[in-house]
Amino acid sequence: MPESVSLVLSPREAAYPEAIQRALEKKLGRQLAPDRFVVSRRSIDSRKRRIRVNLGIRVYADDEAMMPSLPGFCYRDVRAATPVVIVGAGPAGMFAALRLVELGLRPVVIERGKPVKYRRRDVAALNRRGILNHESNYAFGEGGAGTFSDGKLNTRSKKRGDHRRVLHRFYQHGADGCILTDAHPHIGSNRLPEIVSAMRVTIEAYGGEIHFQQKVVGLSVTGGRAMGVRLDDGHRIEGRAVILATGHSARDVYEMLVDQKIALQAKPFAMGVRVEHPQGLINRIQYHGQGRGDFLPAATYTLVRQVEGRGVYSFCMCPGGFIVPASTRDGALVVNGMSFSKRNSPHANAGMVVEIRLADIAARDTAGPLAGLNHQLAMEQTAFENGGGGVVAPAQRLADFVDNRSSTRLPTCSYPPGVVVSPIHQWLPDAICRRLQAAFKVFDSKMKGFLTNDAVVVGVESRTSSPVRIPRDSVSLQHVSVQGLFPCGEGAGYAGGIVSCAVDGERVAEAVARMLGG
Repeated sequence: MPESVSLVLSPREAAYPEAIQRALEKKLGRQLAPDRFVVSRRSIDSRKRRIRVNLGIRVYADDEAMMPSLPGFCYRDVRAATPVVIVGAGPAGMFAALRLVELGLRPVVIERGKPVKYRRRDVAALNRRGILNHESNYAFGEGGAGTFSDGKLNTRSKKRGDHRRVLHRFYQHGADGCILTDAHPHIGSNRLPEIVSAMRVTIEAYGGEIHFQQKVVGLSVTGGRAMGVRLDDGHRIEGRAVILATGHSARDVYEMLVDQKIALQAKPFAMGVRVEHPQGLINRIQYHGQGRGDFLPAATYTLVRQVEGRGVYSFCMCPGGFIVPASTRDGALVVNGMSFSKRNSPHANAGMVVEIRLADIAARDTAGPLAGLNHQLAMEQTAFENGGGGVVAPAQRLADFVDNRSSTRLPTCSYPPGVVVSPIHQWLPDAICRRLQAAFKVFDSKMKGFLTNDAVVVGVESRTSSPVRIPRDSVSLQHVSVQGLFPCGEGAGYAGGIVSCAVDGERVAEAVARMLGG
């Protein structure tokens, strides 16, 4: 068995294998060959002024075989195997498809959007000219919303499945090896598209199918069992089971399920704004005035506070990133965040959102399971009305927002379509606005300098999670009333973020195999 050793080094020392080896030899009291140790864990401790890097290292004896770095993924030829329909090619759908191939079942993936190669062009047109393609954008297309995100791979749901398998599968398809060791791994929006495409190549190479620009408009249900899906061109795709992994932005899918009298539930969610600071300011705050230098990454933060009985927290913090337009329909405005692998933008942004419970909207909305969805849409429409037209977003300086004061001008903002001065404090729902204002004051006490007019608030961040749950049995993972229908991922209300969606996709694929006797 390899020996586990912990080291605490300076950022400079931790950047060089030779320095790590010297420190390791000093601690162990013996010399080591460079190929006899492996860094298995890396994290930064910036709680004190003297910033350190914590390393976990496996040390192997000279005659000891090195453990393989990858688990075995045994893909099978499934060209003649039993078909399983997967609706959606986001993380949940793609990882479900890969797992089905391992289990000897043939995935048939239906994706409303385009392959990454063509989707990139639609995203560029949205950023540069404000042209929104309703079926190919930051939310829809190959890889789902995760493709053009920061690619953060940290997760809190480690008890739901083997998150390490997910990391290794990303690595197998082209991700940098650092995701296997970093405490907060990420890939970057510039790298994710090619990795997602490589996953598609694997699925298709073993006989799976992926059909792009095919929109599901109905489920084929016979005798209480899902037997396939109906497409908007009139065709029907059949399968022995249907995995519904459409993501939380596919509003029309929820409406379709309601029309077919398939049970849904409203669930709590969160809404708020994006806040963007100069990255240099966040570096100075988090690194005790030292800045990041040559050996520290762009600094990040996680903030949370209870205000008037509701959680207020940072979401999807993107150091060295950009705010992007995440709208999926005309007349409604949504923003999100992303960053590239180097995280070298001069800006840092994060969603700052307030918990929305069912009691907060029930008295004003009688739409049943779609009540939260309607509440979400109303806020997005208000943001559009207060923006600059198209996907030009409303914005306000952060200190002005907290002080209920209209801004006269704005700092530089990373949002590609542009921002326009707007009194967000006047039109943001009061229950959200006042809680954000109170929380920002508290956050400033934790991070001195956070509350500043060098920062900008951009509206709105409304898609942190699904406001709808598609209920499923906790054991079989099938829908509570439709046999063979497997709600999956973030859109079904059972995951949040790339890794948890991928884990849920694998779990559901295994549940399908059990149902089919595999």
